[in-house]
Amino acid sequence: MIISHVIRAFAELFHMVFVFCIIIIFVRSIISWVGNIPPNAFIFTLRRLTDPVFRWVHRKLPFTIIGGIDISPLIILAALYFLDTVIYGSLLDIANSLSMPRY
Repeated sequence: MIISHVIRAFAELFHMVFVFCIIIIFVRSIISWVGNIPPNAFIFTLRRLTDPVFRWVHRKLPFTIIGGIDISPLIILAALYFLDTVIYGSLLDIANSLSMPRY
């Protein structure tokens, strides 16, 4: 019984981390569309968090810049959403199967 609660807690933790990452990528994408924003600590931190991921996607998938438009945030968001759905759902299924009484 306790194991199912621990697994459910890990599922929720993973879900919150994925949602946080999705929000960060989304905010970074919106800010990049706005244009020239004066550098500040928030923008600097946001770029330090997201630029390594964007560079990795650009290195692995060079076609992500089409006509000057960078579609790597869409690819990253889709991958994060997919991983969130698979991991969160799988962990919840495991927790539910452990909490069911066995006869």
